[in-house]
Amino acid sequence: MADPGPTPRAPREDLPTLRGPRVVLRPACEDDLDALWALTQEKELVRWWGAMDRHGLRLELFEDWSHYFVIEIGGELAGAIGFYEENDPGYRHAGLDLFLGPAYLGRGLGPESIRVLARYLIDERGHHRLVIDPSVENERAIHAYEKVGFRRVGVLRRYEKGSDGEWRDGLLMDLLADELVQE
Repeated sequence: MADPGPTPRAPREDLPTLRGPRVVLRPACEDDLDALWALTQEKELVRWWGAMDRHGLRLELFEDWSHYFVIEIGGELAGAIGFYEENDPGYRHAGLDLFLGPAYLGRGLGPESIRVLARYLIDERGHHRLVIDPSVENERAIHAYEKVGFRRVGVLRRYEKGSDGEWRDGLLMDLLADELVQE
């Protein structure tokens, strides 16, 4: 019998629903899996996230080390944004990742989602530094992260395997709490 993967957890009780001017970030749950998986199959997302299967997406969304929110725009599921935390006191920080469906790109919704989550991570979870690591070729994402205040730190050579099977470079970016750009 095939391994069904981890038992999905219900929305985390310790994660609130977060709101911005246009976005609502609510904790991801099992009921979101099919819609999120369909988004990850869009050509634009496969380019940056690879061809993820349902099991891989379930692992990404529901592993204990990651925390994911669904991004909703006007009640429609538009993507997901997540974070992980390094809680060693000597290295404490949080890392972010997100994706939006192609219909929601170019409207400032990515930066807004990042601002909302960043404010929560700084104000409520006590992080002074956030990191994100897009592909160096993902100019749209890099521009969105810079709008929020992330700065380029350095190139992570042959950092991740692309959907074509080739290794590609990543860009390490970080943001200190007092650098968060509010609109």
